[in-house]
Amino acid sequence: MVDVHHELAYPYEVMASVMKALKPGGRVVFVEYKAEDPRVPIKPLHKMSEAQIKSEAAVFSLHWERTVSTLPWQHVVVFRKRG
Repeated sequence: MVDVHHELAYPYEVMASVMKALKPGGRVVFVEYKAEDPRVPIKPLHKMSEAQIKSEAAVFSLHWERTVSTLPWQHVVVFRKRG
């Protein structure tokens, strides 16, 4: 999901649906603007911290796999479905 999770009106319901469709071992990748970096020229409303992303994913059976930090403005946070 690229720059979309923070926009969802019903993030829990959307993620519950994604989880139902995702095979065990499947991946969910969040790409979100870095809330931790004040130099990112995006309104705070449209940013998420890595901690926020991990916290929201923890509600589901998602295991954090890695965070790719090579993009200058965005996190790429990769999770794998348990099971």
